[in-house]
Amino acid sequence: MRIVSFLPAATEIVCALGLEESLVGISHECDFPAQVRSKPVVVRSAKDTSVMTPSEVDRYVSETLRSGQSLYEVDAEKLIELQPDLIITQALCDLCAPSKPQALKALEGLPKAKILYLTPHTLAEVWENIREVGRATERTVNAEALLKRCGDRLEKVRMKTAGLQRPKVFCMEWVDPVYNAGHWVAEMVLLAGGRDELASREKDSVRIPWEKVVAYAPEVLILSPCGFDLEKASQQGPLLRGYPGWESLPAVQNQDVYAVDTNAYFARPGPRLVEGVELLGHILHPEEIDWLGAAPGFEKLSPALR
Repeated sequence: MRIVSFLPAATEIVCALGLEESLVGISHECDFPAQVRSKPVVVRSAKDTSVMTPSEVDRYVSETLRSGQSLYEVDAEKLIELQPDLIITQALCDLCAPSKPQALKALEGLPKAKILYLTPHTLAEVWENIREVGRATERTVNAEALLKRCGDRLEKVRMKTAGLQRPKVFCMEWVDPVYNAGHWVAEMVLLAGGRDELASREKDSVRIPWEKVVAYAPEVLILSPCGFDLEKASQQGPLLRGYPGWESLPAVQNQDVYAVDTNAYFARPGPRLVEGVELLGHILHPEEIDWLGAAPGFEKLSPALR
């Protein structure tokens, strides 16, 4: 089977099921596992946003989607050249991959190719997506074994944090303007022994007034900008100082403000969300949960932010 992935989460799932050699095309954002970076790229951003400020990115994304355009471009010629049997994409968020009409258009000239949409809103739906990929690629045994390992690790975290005091957490998915966390992140915080009452559970992340954050008074603040690795997330820290009432937040007073590798452990609905729960568990309850990730994963932001 020849597989093309339009999004990083699908690439991670395919490789976790032992199908790396079957993966013949990826998006420009696919970077895990590291060896997939040498695969042909069939999806790219329509515009380079790496040099934009967070507010400029937000404005560009909003205006582009409002006008009915896509944030991504599909290399149709390369796709036809690769002749995939299966294309894996999503219809959850136009910020994360080509739109559904783009995906359907990509099938033109590929009469034998099938398309699989991964559209999870919860952790349970992420796990079901892994099963779907397993069925579509005849790797059901691999999928169930992977899910068993994921479930066992999550249960260990849940048991260790059960009965502990749950601090108020705010996961900030964008800095300027401020967005809350969406979809499965509230579940992750709950499993890790915290509570994020500002999150949009099982729904899209939304813009929220900063005054609402101040009134909520989070005890732990997790800076997790969508699409950012740890280095880029940490660089957003100084922007927080400009918000009125920043110094009054309990999270700031107690020096419990962190940046995380959002790409690796929070934004991509795949197996590494388990590590995201473990990471959160370590931040919230370090005496109970160890962080054993291969990479740092998170960074406590400097008290100088105060």
